[in-house]
Amino acid sequence: MKLVPLGDRVVLKQLVAEETTKSGIVLPGQSKEKPQQAEVIAVGPGGVVEGKEVKMEVKVGDQVIYSKYAGTDVKLDDEELIIVRQSDILAVIA
Repeated sequence: MKLVPLGDRVVLKQLVAEETTKSGIVLPGQSKEKPQQAEVIAVGPGGVVEGKEVKMEVKVGDQVIYSKYAGTDVKLDDEELIIVRQSDILAVIA
């Protein structure tokens, strides 16, 4: 099944959280925060949203950082995805 976002929405797949710190300390499950880095899986067409012209600036395959409490979690074909507005994406990782 394929998920096609509408308007200025973007579908993201969260990147896997690291299990150890750079210094080698293993993190238990509860102390790990949900990472805010994700890969763009699908991009909506943009267009006019709330009376303003929106040009989509991200593309499929980009790695991005998004706002901590943004989006809607969706489970599709045993894959966990997040649907966010483009304005909730803070940066593209170059």
